[in-house]
Amino acid sequence: MLDTPNTSSPEDEHAGQLYTITAGGFSATCDAFAADPEQNQLWFCSMVGAQTSLKAIWAALLNSPPSPAFLIKGAVDELHEGGYERCQIPEASIGTWKTKIARLPQAGAWHAMVFTQMAELSFERDAFLLLTPDASDAPVLHLRFLNQRTELPIHRSWAGWLWQQGLESDAIRPLKSEGLHAWYCHHDPQQLESELSAAVKYGALRLPSQLNGAEA
Repeated sequence: MLDTPNTSSPEDEHAGQLYTITAGGFSATCDAFAADPEQNQLWFCSMVGAQTSLKAIWAALLNSPPSPAFLIKGAVDELHEGGYERCQIPEASIGTWKTKIARLPQAGAWHAMVFTQMAELSFERDAFLLLTPDASDAPVLHLRFLNQRTELPIHRSWAGWLWQQGLESDAIRPLKSEGLHAWYCHHDPQQLESELSAAVKYGALRLPSQLNGAEA
């Protein structure tokens, strides 16, 4: 469960498929990302390479207006296996981005993580981004984000129902990702209240008092 994004480095034995990210004429190895190919949007990026390249890529991504980047399946020094996927940061996320960069002494390279505050639990906005290394944590993490953004009393036992309801209504949209699991979420507060009221009324959800004395 993550309040802010966290990924493993490419040297991790459990790391997945590597990609190359290019922008502004520079390239780096991308070990984790979250993107929406249908809308050409990049929501999260973890990349490794020369410090100059990393700074140039994130400068291009965060330029105003954002410059396009391209994701290519395969590491920088390997034969590319896939085609170019064009992407840029979503307009709704402009002004919310952060970058963390650190040197990797053993690898002789640098690691940069570029992410939007919409992935932070404390960043109060109706739309938010879920990032987690374990997909099974998503419903509970989603519930935590909702509780942070609404005054409605939401019981923890409702996590699974809310998750399924969100997926069915497209309030939760899975993103293409590597190195982690990612979803873009947006819940209308009034609609959420109506859905919860109806679910309680017709017995799909039970109130805390009906849950054998369970605490809310």
